[in-house]
Amino acid sequence: MRFTTYEYKGGEHAGVVRDGIVHRLPEGVSVLSLVEEAALQRVGAEALAVPSDLTVDQVRLLPPLRPPSIRDFVGFEAHIEGVSKSLDALEHVPDEWYRAPNFYFTNPHAAYGAHDDVPVPAGCSVLDFELEVGAVIGRSGRDLAPEEAREHIVGYLVFNDWSARDLQKPEKNLGLGFSKGKDFANTLGPFLVTADEVEDRRDPDGFLDLEMTVTLNGELIGRDTLANASWTFEEMVAYATRDAWVRPGDILGSGTCGWGSLAEFWGRVGERTPPPLKPGNEVTLTVERLGSLSNRVVPGRTDVYLPRARKRGRTPRP
Repeated sequence: MRFTTYEYKGGEHAGVVRDGIVHRLPEGVSVLSLVEEAALQRVGAEALAVPSDLTVDQVRLLPPLRPPSIRDFVGFEAHIEGVSKSLDALEHVPDEWYRAPNFYFTNPHAAYGAHDDVPVPAGCSVLDFELEVGAVIGRSGRDLAPEEAREHIVGYLVFNDWSARDLQKPEKNLGLGFSKGKDFANTLGPFLVTADEVEDRRDPDGFLDLEMTVTLNGELIGRDTLANASWTFEEMVAYATRDAWVRPGDILGSGTCGWGSLAEFWGRVGERTPPPLKPGNEVTLTVERLGSLSNRVVPGRTDVYLPRARKRGRTPRP
């Protein structure tokens, strides 16, 4: 099934989509609440039994759910190779990358809908997209083994982890992870597609073989498959739950696929071609079976709040 949260005639609603028709869920029910109650399939089937003439084209698609947290991994070797050249001038993938499926926490409150305009963040002149798949947690879990983790994934969605590359690079030097280079926007959607919808695309190694493409202003510029990731989602969930909980609605990003961001192109070709995103550009990310996100970049704030540190003496107080 495909679940949506949408805006229609000024109100926010949840629904299930089939053949382009939106079947509204009961008033007051959210997609997240159904995930938490393990009731997606039951309530979705009940909604599909009620006729509807509302089409997807008539509504504004919002993020399918508001995740409690978003962990974003770096799961594709091809991507980390290109970005390492672009951002860190490295000619190889760092050895540390191979040791574990590393991730960072990004902002769950910065989600945009599948077709929303996305403003350039303040102070950014090197804006980039990142094509990913997000796995949505359906059941709480801790210290899970990979073979247990599959039962904790309720579904998947397309995930654009927007990046302000010029803000991101100096933040890396502090070793604390990203802040203003990453927390301003992510696009989630267009639907939460339940795991059973893609299970037949699983290869013998446990990877989902789903084609991933990106177009910029209508021109295809990148293509990969989710099966080229170096870790399965089950392995990533297992790593995330080591000494920690995942809860219903949490999202785990796959990491950017090969040729899934501009920075990767820049590292491979040695110049900023295609150039950084600017207002008027339209980015469309598509994942087979999951759908498409298509966002237009628009101008953002021009004022930049940048408080400088006060230099303090190092003499201890008496």
